Amino acid sequence: MKMNVLVADPLAQEGVDLLKQYANVDIKTKLKPEELKAIIGGYEALVVRSQTRVTADIIEAGVKLIVIGRAGVGVDNIDTQAATRHGIIVVNAPTGNTISAAEHAVALMMSLARNIPQANASLKNCEWKRNEFMGTEVRGKTLGIVGLGNVGSEVAKRAQSFEMKLIGIDPLVSADFANKIGVTLVDKNQLLKESDFVTLHIPLMPQTRGYIGEKELAMMKPTARIINCARGGLIDELALVKAINEKKLSGAAIDVFEKEPCTESILFGVENIIVTPHLGASTNEAQVMAARDVAEQIADIFRGEPARAAINVPYITAETLAALSPFVKLARMLCKLVYKLAEGQTKNIRIKYEGDIANYDTNPIKAAVLGGLLEGISEERVNIVNCNVIAAKRGLTIIEEKETVCANYASLVTVEITTTSGIYAVAGTVMHNESHIVRVNQYWLDIVPIPGSYFLFSEHRDRPGLIGAVGKITGDANVNISFMHLGRLEARGQALLVLTLDEPLPPKQQQKILDLPEVHSVKLVEL
Repeated sequence: MKMNVLVADPLAQEGVDLLKQYANVDIKTKLKPEELKAIIGGYEALVVRSQTRVTADIIEAGVKLIVIGRAGVGVDNIDTQAATRHGIIVVNAPTGNTISAAEHAVALMMSLARNIPQANASLKNCEWKRNEFMGTEVRGKTLGIVGLGNVGSEVAKRAQSFEMKLIGIDPLVSADFANKIGVTLVDKNQLLKESDFVTLHIPLMPQTRGYIGEKELAMMKPTARIINCARGGLIDELALVKAINEKKLSGAAIDVFEKEPCTESILFGVENIIVTPHLGASTNEAQVMAARDVAEQIADIFRGEPARAAINVPYITAETLAALSPFVKLARMLCKLVYKLAEGQTKNIRIKYEGDIANYDTNPIKAAVLGGLLEGISEERVNIVNCNVIAAKRGLTIIEEKETVCANYASLVTVEITTTSGIYAVAGTVMHNESHIVRVNQYWLDIVPIPGSYFLFSEHRDRPGLIGAVGKITGDANVNISFMHLGRLEARGQALLVLTLDEPLPPKQQQKILDLPEVHSVKLVEL
């Protein structure tokens, strides 16, 4: 059965066509928030650009949502924290508009340097005023690049061809990388003081809002110019207008605004400020690439494969996921089993990885454990996106341990629960792509879970005749035993009998087994 996708903003046809190969696609643009909220419950995926705001209440209403795709770079119009809480993956297209945004930043820089928009408007007004539009060469000038990610790096490459001196800021870039793209790393104050042009390529976050304010503008040369093709809100607009009007700054080029669409702004009345209506990604090539990128990632998620640009999920390669998948299934089964065997209130959970599996990113296994524990007792969707959030919300402590050596198996996963009544543990491995339960508490055994079967766990003292007595009780109840395994600590000592049953054993017969001499416990479990 195909999934349902809602495209809420204009999307390049190539992306729509790709989505239609995997899902039912509805295109409904310009929806009001209440309209989107009313219909989002019927979709597994939502695709937006910058126009639609995906707020917490819309996410709350999206009870079937698996993924939200942003056909562009920034995701500030999506409440990613709310999506994470609800286990919804948020993906974007971080490289789709890289070249377009970089080229637009360079175009704005050149427009500032040569007064192109003003000269164009003047001449079309039948005025020939060459002397009023005296420009400046960019050759030999210093370009300060704030943010050396995808776009900032491409701006640097292009600026090198203009023979500019490049300096930059980015706390997550090494000096070696910066040198390779011709940029010298400096601190913020030095960049502002030395730059003839400053271009911003950082996201809008609480710590970057107002990144350029009155204090920063005062550090810049009166001949300097600033460009923002990143996000509205990075520059204090009032301070910018004041600096330009007082001739403390030569000019600015702004492509982005805090609230968009923006048709009124204090920036519009300033001659030395060039404005464009968020055109950084507005090329045919960028729109197609971003649309295809997001569509491909949504298709991957629908197929159970990792998304390469998920905002709120650690990236896991397809190769790693293939190796982990059998253990994810195993872990979910182990935790369901240990939870049903345990008694008392859960205090903490310990997951131990031994052998080859310890070399991998085990986040998907941890998510499977928590999901298995909550299955049947909570409607919360638990996955790799929100497992840590849900654990913290419930006050559960999840401890992970890894040992790359395992004595008896290539890989072993142990799930242990500490409750108010004691410690309960089960362990399992994967052999020939098949799950094996190899330990229940202190007993070592080998159980291959059969789908649709029931498991009877009976702890007792090992003695002659007990297995026969149990077999008679199940036989008299017309319940077939398909498999039996006995684990014991020593001969005639504590032992665990595990029966795989084709049908559930009625409570009356379970009590008969418990009434047998030296039988301590009986539990029926369906996995």
